[in-house]
Amino acid sequence: MAAAVKYRAIAVVVAVLALTGCGTDKAAENTKVAAAVQAGDKYNDTDVMYLQMMVAHHEQGLEMVEIAEKSAKKPELLALAKAVDVTQADEVTLMKGWLEGWSKPTTVDHAPNAHADHGGLPATGPEEMRALRDATGGEFETTFINLFVAHQHNAVEMANMERTGGANTEAKALAERVRQSRTDQIRQLLTMLNG
Repeated sequence: MAAAVKYRAIAVVVAVLALTGCGTDKAAENTKVAAAVQAGDKYNDTDVMYLQMMVAHHEQGLEMVEIAEKSAKKPELLALAKAVDVTQADEVTLMKGWLEGWSKPTTVDHAPNAHADHGGLPATGPEEMRALRDATGGEFETTFINLFVAHQHNAVEMANMERTGGANTEAKALAERVRQSRTDQIRQLLTMLNG
């Protein structure tokens, strides 16, 4: 419980810094987050698979928000992209640290059938990523929002898998935070799309 509170406090500080535009040394922040929460030794295959899948998922999300930071014009979309950038970079560091602590690979098997038992590995395809890079103006924002809503929905689905099948307390707590935060981001994005 204390570790979860510590993580939340760090996440709030990081989000506030991101939204206020204060410069931070990303590597130093990532190190602090990784050191703040240890996952312990109790885990199962679902925990490992979830973290591996989420590392890959987050890395693609980071690629998407970095494009948004360069191309979006709406201030609220830029603020959200910056906050996601910082938060997900910290989460990647945290998840990789847990996997390394368990002596497990930090990468996921991208073979088409490797994740068939849980619906496959969600990802935004190369064509969609190319369309996002090529989009400009209002078309960019509509394209980004539609793709990122689907992307974050996949994060919620994977978090639900971990919450019901995982054994590690910290990984399950992370999955719950991911479920809540991504659901909130989806609401924000849909409000922007419809606004």
